[in-house]
Amino acid sequence: MRREQTINGIRLSYEWLPCPGSTRTIVLLHGFLSSSFSFRKLIPLLRGHFSVLTIDWPPFGYTERPRYYTYSYENTAKTLASFIQQMISEPVTLTGHSMGGQLVLQILKHSPSLADQAILLCASGYIPRAKGRLIAASYLPFADFFVKRWLEKSGVEGNLRRVVFDQAMIDEEMIQGYSHPFETRAIFKGLARFLRHREDDLTSEELQKLQTPCLLIWGEHDRIVPLSVGRRLAADLPNSRIKIIKKAGHLLPEEKPEETARLMKQFISQS
Repeated sequence: MRREQTINGIRLSYEWLPCPGSTRTIVLLHGFLSSSFSFRKLIPLLRGHFSVLTIDWPPFGYTERPRYYTYSYENTAKTLASFIQQMISEPVTLTGHSMGGQLVLQILKHSPSLADQAILLCASGYIPRAKGRLIAASYLPFADFFVKRWLEKSGVEGNLRRVVFDQAMIDEEMIQGYSHPFETRAIFKGLARFLRHREDDLTSEELQKLQTPCLLIWGEHDRIVPLSVGRRLAADLPNSRIKIIKKAGHLLPEEKPEETARLMKQFISQS
């Protein structure tokens, strides 16, 4: 059951799934244009061994999208860190998919003691801030309308075809699940502010200072964040290793939940 809690001026939507007897919590952060829905196949494979906390980070999913919130990586990372610290006292494994992986890295930078492990699933990296003209356009009165038009060019099904390797797995449940958060105008207003506030991804120099043990899991055929990015991140992160899943694209929690869960559990136990 989803719950809400207000922190740092924003109402976060989350799901807390405690595992009796477990001494570790896995925190799951979804990717860009997604929500905690993307972990629905992975969660049942983890919660018998660990407690699981999923969070819809702003401006996505069912989390509030206030106009006064600063949608920067730094502010969002600090918001999530404060929330996690309030919720959990046991050891934490931060796990992020795609842009959620970049948020994990931001949390490790700003709150290094929060987690003793991190898992990056096809994490985004080395993406610069939006160009000045796009940031300026985000201030236009109808910026949200243009964001909506841009997303509608390919549609939810078209975007899903880009992120999965096996096109046959796309069904009505997936399309509806990924479409639902985009049924209100508020998401497009939030995306315009996110475009305005988002900073550069962490640099190589910043990544090299992160000491938290990290497991990187990548899809062999990822077209959104290519494997070359994963190898570069693995080279920059001083205490990391990378595992590659064959016949998989970008959406690992959907495409290969069993293999992803196996690698996660193996890393956690060995660390």
